Amino acid sequence: MTISRRSLIKTGLATGTALSIPSVLRAQTLPGPERTVRMAMGGLTVFDPIFTTTDFSQIHGLAIYDTLFATDSKLLPQPQMVGKWGVSDDKKTYTFELRDGLGWHDGTPVTAADCVASIRRWGQVASGGQLIMARASDISKKDEKTFTITLKEPLGLLIDILATIAGSSLFIMREKDADRPATEQVTTNIGSGPLKFNHALAKPGANFTYDRNDKYVPRSEASDGLAGGKVVNVDRVIWEIIADDQTALAALQAGEVDFVSQPPADLYSMIESDPNLALQVLNKSGSDMCLRMNHLQKPFDNVKARQAMLHLIDQEAFLRITAPDPRFGRPVTSIFGNSTLYSNDENTGWYKKGGAPEKAGKLFKEAGYAGEKVVILQPTDWAPGRDASQLLAAALQKIGVNAELAPSDWSGVVARRVNKGPIESGGWSIFMTDDADYVQGDPSSAIFLPASGENGWFGWPKNEEYEALRAKWAVVGTLEERKDLARRMQRIWWDFVGDVRLGQIVSPSARRKALTGLVEVPHLRIPMWNMQKA
Repeated sequence: MTISRRSLIKTGLATGTALSIPSVLRAQTLPGPERTVRMAMGGLTVFDPIFTTTDFSQIHGLAIYDTLFATDSKLLPQPQMVGKWGVSDDKKTYTFELRDGLGWHDGTPVTAADCVASIRRWGQVASGGQLIMARASDISKKDEKTFTITLKEPLGLLIDILATIAGSSLFIMREKDADRPATEQVTTNIGSGPLKFNHALAKPGANFTYDRNDKYVPRSEASDGLAGGKVVNVDRVIWEIIADDQTALAALQAGEVDFVSQPPADLYSMIESDPNLALQVLNKSGSDMCLRMNHLQKPFDNVKARQAMLHLIDQEAFLRITAPDPRFGRPVTSIFGNSTLYSNDENTGWYKKGGAPEKAGKLFKEAGYAGEKVVILQPTDWAPGRDASQLLAAALQKIGVNAELAPSDWSGVVARRVNKGPIESGGWSIFMTDDADYVQGDPSSAIFLPASGENGWFGWPKNEEYEALRAKWAVVGTLEERKDLARRMQRIWWDFVGDVRLGQIVSPSARRKALTGLVEVPHLRIPMWNMQKA
């Protein structure tokens, strides 16, 4: 008899027991459970949200840091730390004045110098930040609360870029933290945001604790997306790291946790049938799942091998395992996503239901593939990535490619994907990730869309013709001009194959019905403010 995960959970609950709930959940007693929210999310190992774009680090950043601007529910930029701002008549000098009441968790005030240093550090690695730095002639402090950005030429998207949540958001750090290169991690965890990181209660690998910042002064406007007043309605939020899906669900059903960020799709019906639980889609635009190839090493330094991957992928097959509920998945063939104004069908003749494995095999031969090992980084704690990696390895092996899985948790993937070297030196060939669908409409900031080689995001695609077009994005004046530019960019992208898309997935979170007020944003960025617990 085969016992499924579903039946195992049902059996455990029927006998009044919780399945493998970590001892820390059973043993730890904290005051005021109605004022404490426990959120089961992935492993948090990097605490610097500028150093990495990984979602967990960005969620951590939202909790303890603040931003100059933030996007509201209509994705429009709104002031956050900024109280007043203006732009000169020639549109080249922007002046920003910080609002009153901003202070670091160590008790010192936030200053303009902190903002200048943070912008410069963020500008080393973020696509939008790099654009600003390339256009800026000066970024400097004017007085303790005022700073300016002076441009060589107008940049109409400046405020949008400062507010973006694509890739790494512009989190403001203390000057002494932001003065280090973006390639070196900041580990102090001292911000000015609505929650404070509790260093004394940190248990790496088990949980991290965030306490309400009693000295935080929220904006007076109502909460609206990531904008408005960041009001924390609970005393404490505990980030529980529970790698096993069935353990996380059992803990949710038993009331040991209040929230599970990404439950596996095969358990949706069980969650929906529980009177105490609810599924909630926080990111209604969903995410585009993406296959990134290492353009610097064999075999994917050859465009024919990358084109082979484009023809090999059967998106419907991948969606059957990553989003088996048809409500939550659909193919995506545009690099600009499905939900943006710039989504288009230019140069998508490669797309075919079922894929074209014979053509893929032929292209690998034309690329001169000679049996080199193709290493796929497989995240064991992210079910869609784990299962899709297995499917990909099998598809490659069927056409004679020497594919091998390298399993690790997501933090292991994050650590290894920075390696630009060959397999023999700990490098990699392929890894899978995802990013918000709506973000793909902004090639100035979207992490997938640069093709700037080793200055770009992991995989390091390079195409100068494409980059010349992308550079025009910030200066074209009309919607129709951008739509035309998007088509031209996409035509080139699918010719040189910067990456491969695996489908658009909407991933609901699971929560106990007693937990309300979760902020919905079009990204896997989960704010810890505004929540309430009955």
